[in-house]
Amino acid sequence: MRVRSSVASVAMMVALSAGAATAQAEPGRYGGGFIEFLMTGDAVGRPRPVGADGYGAPAEPPASMAPQPRARFAALPMQSAPEPVTVARAIDPRFSRQVVAYDGPGRPGGIVIDTNAKFLYLIQPAGQAIRYGIGVGRPGFVWTGTKTITAKREWPDWTPPAEMLRRRPDLPRHMAGGPENPLGARAMYLGTSLFRIHGTNEPHTIGQNVSSGCIRMMNEDVIDLYERIPVGTRVEVI
Repeated sequence: MRVRSSVASVAMMVALSAGAATAQAEPGRYGGGFIEFLMTGDAVGRPRPVGADGYGAPAEPPASMAPQPRARFAALPMQSAPEPVTVARAIDPRFSRQVVAYDGPGRPGGIVIDTNAKFLYLIQPAGQAIRYGIGVGRPGFVWTGTKTITAKREWPDWTPPAEMLRRRPDLPRHMAGGPENPLGARAMYLGTSLFRIHGTNEPHTIGQNVSSGCIRMMNEDVIDLYERIPVGTRVEVI
């Protein structure tokens, strides 16, 4: 008796499993709703998820899912270009513009340039001066003497002199004024010489022996000096 009961139980379980599989294959067989859910795990009328096989998918995908035309991406690079690496080079705070006590040569309104210390002084009354950091000539290009400001230019063009072109034939023969111009934002011409007090496109060189004899200043400093002095100002280089 127990054997027959066990066999009957197994047969009943197999039948129920087959019935459940058939019910899953035939949604709606149990009338939908809660009974359908209990028997098949799916209720009639409930939206079926969209699968990769297409069952339940709408006739046309929504606009956000629609494939984009290939032509739209044809001109785009496969990989963005690497950005240039820039190295920040700080300027020594000693060369920042500042008002200092002054008891050196010259008179108020005049300029004194100390090439060894890399400072330009615009002498003020009452024993003071506005001191600017500068770049000066490389070894062999340092000079001393007295000159006069004979001309002033804003964003000057640059035409390298013949002597410089012989040393550096790679230089351009002429460059229009602008941020990339080595003369920077302003230039003040010293007498009839080729030397100038001018700005720079390389502010990190201030405080160094870098030029071919010109006095190099940061652009914000050369603008400040330019607006303070007239043509005819005496410049003493020591």
